[in-house]
Amino acid sequence: MCQDIRSGAIGRRDAARHHNLSTNLLQLWLTQYNRGELSSEKADASIVNKDEGRIAALEREVGQLTVELDLAKKRRACAS
Repeated sequence: MCQDIRSGAIGRRDAARHHNLSTNLLQLWLTQYNRGELSSEKADASIVNKDEGRIAALEREVGQLTVELDLAKKRRACAS
């Protein structure tokens, strides 16, 4: 959308109206686009970082649950 606006393919007001966006938000995006902050590489990198963080958290949780399960099995074996 930002590329279309910058190339003149669509006007700011038309883009805002078509996508139901405020003109202030659209202006913010255009400013970020001009700075290179809205590139697809940066967006992809942020998604990867979020996914890696989520994976690490899930791995920690699985580790904790494995320890708890092993402990429960040992208690059960000792009680028998």
